[in-house]
Amino acid sequence: MSMFKIFDTAGSGMAAQTLRLNTVASNLANADSVSSTPQGAYRAREPLFAAVKQQVDGQFGIGADGGATGVKVDGVTESQAAIPSRYEPGNPMADANGYVYGSNVNPVDELVNMISASRSYQNNVEVMNTTKQLMVKTLDLGK
Repeated sequence: MSMFKIFDTAGSGMAAQTLRLNTVASNLANADSVSSTPQGAYRAREPLFAAVKQQVDGQFGIGADGGATGVKVDGVTESQAAIPSRYEPGNPMADANGYVYGSNVNPVDELVNMISASRSYQNNVEVMNTTKQLMVKTLDLGK
């Protein structure tokens, strides 16, 4: 396997974690939003990732003549957790019974996701830096 494929693999991981961070930011931005109906309430979103194996020379997987693996985004799902309701008859968004419906975003879970995505991104950056250093040292062998 060419060392250049490592950049493709780490790059796909970085792109996936960037999407994850953007999703967390969207969830946190809407954590305190309310709606007049449960259907209109913001639902937490979470990206779905899948491993990808690139085919090279008719072979799958990592090996001497195999391809590299990476990450692809299969989509973004909405949480099916219950939508919380609060009795706030003075709220202009309240329904006829005086209830408003909040988002089902859990800020603690989102902060954990943010830390995890950030560290995964940093790990992929380190993989790229280490690969670059190995390539430079390999070129220095000829001196």
